[in-house]
Amino acid sequence: MFMMTENNTLRIFTWHIHGTYLYYLSKGNYTIYIPLNEKKDEGYYGRGKTFPFGDNVVEVEASQVRNLEFDCILFQTKKNFCVDQYEILSDQQRRLPRIFLEHDPPTEHPTNTKHVMNDPEVVMVHVTHYNRLMWHSPARIVRVIEHGVPDPECRYGGELPKGVVVINHLHQRGRLLGADIYEEVRRQVPLDLIGMGTAEYGGNGEILHPMLPAFIRQYRFFFNPIRYTSMGLAVCEAMMLGMPIVALSTTEYPSILRNDETGFISNDIDYLVEQMNRLIAMPEVARILGGGARRIAQQKFDLGRFTREWENTFRLAIDTKSVEYETHSIYQ
Repeated sequence: MFMMTENNTLRIFTWHIHGTYLYYLSKGNYTIYIPLNEKKDEGYYGRGKTFPFGDNVVEVEASQVRNLEFDCILFQTKKNFCVDQYEILSDQQRRLPRIFLEHDPPTEHPTNTKHVMNDPEVVMVHVTHYNRLMWHSPARIVRVIEHGVPDPECRYGGELPKGVVVINHLHQRGRLLGADIYEEVRRQVPLDLIGMGTAEYGGNGEILHPMLPAFIRQYRFFFNPIRYTSMGLAVCEAMMLGMPIVALSTTEYPSILRNDETGFISNDIDYLVEQMNRLIAMPEVARILGGGARRIAQQKFDLGRFTREWENTFRLAIDTKSVEYETHSIYQ
């Protein structure tokens, strides 16, 4: 089970949970196996048709997963950890090196919520330092791997005198994602809303991910009304384009975004509205701030750094498990 492929490429099994994250994760030097079933329910979509995955992302019929060999198991949701692994992994596979990738901060109590991953032998990975700070977890080995996004072929244009918001199912997800803030702001600032489930609320609907950079580059600024979440990949992507960012000063954002350098960040909605209207009136200011956002993105969200950290973390989990196994065998 611990043997790697002939070219020393790690074999990682996970579920298709966040398509964009999986696509960027797949840019690393390892092979990712994902399950597929007829229902195509959560995690079992296979490769899908949205992302141009490479040959290193391999679909496996869910019923056949237990017959394959992997080097590491990557959980990404409560369901993966509490249900899925017992339904499709063999007993031997469940004893493999394991990692739990937590994409979000706790949504119940912000500081006292105990993480569902209660096995201290599983390596815990958070996507922001804020998330790591807030979760109550028994994991012995905890890592933070900040997002990585590619450098797009196109660049910021900003010719449209309006802002853009990119959130799937914003109105269905309510206050947590800032649906009320979006509604309040759009009465004072011209905004377009993009994402799945937005057309019925006056939005532009879904723009497929490969076409998103070229579509949003035309907007004057990117607005993120989300109250409480991780560092959004859409924000990272907009920064890499060279777009100025306007956002609430919550969770990880204050450590990344800077007033008058990358755009504007505050919990004062009136101040943000004022600055958004300023960006609409002064495109040259928007372009300067967008340049600042891009410089920060190049420093923080390099895709090569992201995939190297993931490969190192996979190997850490494997090496740690091997040492534990040898120690246990010696003293048995």
